[in-house]
Amino acid sequence: METNIYEAGTQNFNLPHDVVSLPSGGLFYRSKKKTIKIGYLTANDENMLLGSLNLGNDSIVMSLLRSKIYEHDLRPEELIDGDIEAILIFLRNTSFGPEYKVSLTDPQTNKSFEHTIVLDELNIKQTQVKPDEDGFFTTTLPKTGETVKLKLLSFGDSIRLNKQAEQYPAGRVAPTITWRLMEQIVEVNGNSSKETIAQFVNQLPIMDSKYIRTFLRENAPSLDLTQRVKAPSGEMVTFDITFGVEFFRPFF
Repeated sequence: METNIYEAGTQNFNLPHDVVSLPSGGLFYRSKKKTIKIGYLTANDENMLLGSLNLGNDSIVMSLLRSKIYEHDLRPEELIDGDIEAILIFLRNTSFGPEYKVSLTDPQTNKSFEHTIVLDELNIKQTQVKPDEDGFFTTTLPKTGETVKLKLLSFGDSIRLNKQAEQYPAGRVAPTITWRLMEQIVEVNGNSSKETIAQFVNQLPIMDSKYIRTFLRENAPSLDLTQRVKAPSGEMVTFDITFGVEFFRPFF
């Protein structure tokens, strides 16, 4: 079922804004806010976007969120990916319109072709399992049979883990999977001790590790960003919408 990703705001605020409906419904935040006040992009934001151009996608996104979220009790770092996606699409729609052109490659001829996406027609994927009051999921792992509580990583969590990996000694492989699991698992059989969780993760069978990744991916409220289109040759092409520099290319 298709859901509109934003609705007009009626809140009284001292700057122009709309109210964006969060795909998460606020289930994963202390405030439980289902909507969030977002300001419109302005000419001044062009300077900020240009200044972030060489700093990577995370810096561009964080700069936008910090300047455009008009809430005192919901910080950008707390947001999960699906809610960030909705905010970024709102910002782009209200600046450039909902049509977004992407360049793709025809797998049959290896030639480029353009496809236009209507961003405000994207569907929202809702969670099939409701989290508890703290925003945690409870599930039983298939291999060990242990009961765990899991949380979705926030944007801030992901940025911190990425920086941790970048600072890892050169020539060594950063244990990013282990780090993510230690953030995602908040309780094992009723025990929330960090030491217990770390020991559990280090001995976790791959079957259970894969199950956790799949479980969280399938139950994370988000926009359906995977698109499938027919190339000029008739071949089908599958691609994902991303939110880097290209997404805001009209600025540049």
